[in-house]
Amino acid sequence: MFRSIVFGILFYITTALFVTLGLPFLFTPRKWSMEAFKVHARTELWLLKHVAGIDFEVRGLDKLPPPPFLVASKHQSAWETFALIPLFRDPALLMKRELFWIPVHGWFSYKFQMIPVDRDKGPAALRNMLRHAKSRAADGREIIIFPEGTRRTPGAPPAYKTGIVLLYNALDLPCVPIALNSGLFWPRRTWRRKPGTVVVEILDPIPAGLPKAEFLERLQTAIETASDRLLAEASADDKIR
Repeated sequence: MFRSIVFGILFYITTALFVTLGLPFLFTPRKWSMEAFKVHARTELWLLKHVAGIDFEVRGLDKLPPPPFLVASKHQSAWETFALIPLFRDPALLMKRELFWIPVHGWFSYKFQMIPVDRDKGPAALRNMLRHAKSRAADGREIIIFPEGTRRTPGAPPAYKTGIVLLYNALDLPCVPIALNSGLFWPRRTWRRKPGTVVVEILDPIPAGLPKAEFLERLQTAIETASDRLLAEASADDKIR
């Protein structure tokens, strides 16, 4: 618990420093700002390993198609909100609209050209989301979405939302499913971090153009089957120390 608290303090301090010292990046080309964002992510991953004892492993990077493409990732923890970013060339993450209202954080979200999602505003908000996503895809970026919309406890029943199907149909791009087990090591709503190895597994891309029901079935089956396997593997291999 002591190491978890130390990491938590360092996480907030280093994030504040990156944001404060990085304010000039609000006025540079977006590419420069995104590279600074990736440096921040790598810094937090380094702290996580050396302070909290949590390493990570990525499998299947060779399965990524040329961008643009859609990425649908399991969401168990705050870990993947920053740790996935360095894996891609120029990712655009779907984010809750409220996060864009936070001073400085929101400014950088606009600078990175992330995609706002306003889940309470109905069809107009969905059209706005799709418009932004199409624009980012046209720029050759990877579009990242957490199809369950919020963090889910490891092993919880899946709760996939319709947004992923709308994006898949609208963008007409292959979709790359991602399974992970981050929730075992960075649980929700607690400062406690559990030492071990987070595994991220990039699965076989799902081609564009499938019927809605078939796409959602393939996506959910792929992500859930692989994520359950990673949970079982972590327990069997004693990756949670």
